[in-house]
Amino acid sequence: MRKIVECVPNFSEGRDRETIDAIAEAIGNTPGCSVLDLDPGESTNRTVYTFVGSPDAVVEGALAAARVARNRIDMRRHTGTHPRMGALDVCPFVPVANVTMDECVTCAKEFGRRAAEELEVPIYLYEAASDRTYRRSLKDIRAGEYEGLADKLADPKWKPDYGSARFVPSWGATAAGARFFLIAYNVNVLGTKEQAHRIALDVREQGRGPDAPGSLEAVKGMGWYVDEYGLAQVSMNLDDYRVTPLHVAFEACVDRAKALEVAVTGSELVGLIPREAMLMAAEHYIEKDHLLVLDERQKMRLVIERLGLNAVAPFDPDQRVIEYLIEDETSEPLASSTVRVFVEQLGARTSAPGGGSAAALMAAMGAALGTMVGQLTYGRRKFESVDEHMRTALPHVHAAMKALVPMIDADTDAFGQYVAATAMPQDTEDERSRRQAAMQAGLKQAVEVPLATMRTADRAWDAMVALGRHANIAMRSDLEVGARALESGIWGCHRNVLINLTDIEDKEFATRVREESRALSARGHDKLEEVLRILAGR
Repeated sequence: MRKIVECVPNFSEGRDRETIDAIAEAIGNTPGCSVLDLDPGESTNRTVYTFVGSPDAVVEGALAAARVARNRIDMRRHTGTHPRMGALDVCPFVPVANVTMDECVTCAKEFGRRAAEELEVPIYLYEAASDRTYRRSLKDIRAGEYEGLADKLADPKWKPDYGSARFVPSWGATAAGARFFLIAYNVNVLGTKEQAHRIALDVREQGRGPDAPGSLEAVKGMGWYVDEYGLAQVSMNLDDYRVTPLHVAFEACVDRAKALEVAVTGSELVGLIPREAMLMAAEHYIEKDHLLVLDERQKMRLVIERLGLNAVAPFDPDQRVIEYLIEDETSEPLASSTVRVFVEQLGARTSAPGGGSAAALMAAMGAALGTMVGQLTYGRRKFESVDEHMRTALPHVHAAMKALVPMIDADTDAFGQYVAATAMPQDTEDERSRRQAAMQAGLKQAVEVPLATMRTADRAWDAMVALGRHANIAMRSDLEVGARALESGIWGCHRNVLINLTDIEDKEFATRVREESRALSARGHDKLEEVLRILAGR
């Protein structure tokens, strides 16, 4: 699965277009980095860049941008309304997809170390990247700003995490950190600024003070009036949408507005949003209203409608959802290829793609056939009596179908990591040790991917059994083929697990994986027989 990290560096330059563009160009020219947005402010004299890429790529992109800033920005001449302490003031790394916070912490530390060494500037770590409580907050690190930095650096308590404590007048200092994705979100209120602010005080975590906290964790908020829109807004920062999701913030504002007898008319997302945050809201409304919505684009439309995201400006998911902005078929070359090309690649004189990718495809086709059978049963008047069964079964086979497709490429990629390790130099003892470690890591990955495919496919079985009992019997052969394909895919992945376990030195790992994969394969065989037996008896 593609790993996506967002980097949001803030540079202390918002007026010189040449410098602003030069920094953007440096990021955009870094392989694997995509610039999604840049927001210059003249009064703040600050530009916020948003770009994404793999963990390694975003570190390189941030370094490339910092090099330009080192040559073009001089803090001795900087003025602006925004708090700041350095030319590159702050550089957070944010997990977006298939990336952990620990991986983003690694990005922040790698960037900080290399920037300090190469540019000879002081770097502080903040939020999740810092292990010192008193300096985890960006506000605390930046206290005193650029003008007070020389004295701060002289205090041993504020020695930088990387680089010397020497004051660099042209640069200042930089804070590099790791944090969750911050969503800037405004709820529209047909009322006054004061009424919107009362709602904000009720919902934001800080509330009205220590003795009167608000109802929503990890939320900052205030009320304001927007002349351009002709309405008030509860303006919020959702610091962690997994703690307080989008829909929870919206509905909390709606509830408080009702208590004040004012109307809420939709909401506004400022900037970009992760796909996961939108889908969490979709699943909430699907469950709340007992809906059956499978297509992801329809889920997006549901959220846009329920939250009123088009109320003050058009909301286009293709331009606002991060993953949609950076969709790239080259990240899944096998899954994105034609059937003919994939089959011919399987038959080529190369070891990859091979049985693992073919097995993942078979499992995906099995789940897809189950999805088709369910969809051609659900919603038809003659099968209305089984609608509830279809509502329960369809989301599971559909989710398995969608999740299995990326595993086609993941299997080939995993094998490629092992092959790359075998080509590492082995002239010295150290090189041989590194090569062996890389080969072992590659073998584990080559095992974990088909095992993950088996787990994903296995989650479709109960739904396939339900479809066997209740779906349109005229589609019996389609479901039979689907069940057989699903089982064959699981069996094929099991064989790939076993062959790659042979050379793994970690015996505890090998034993655990062998037992789990055998159990999943056996369950697949049993479930196939159950589906076929049910269908034969109808």
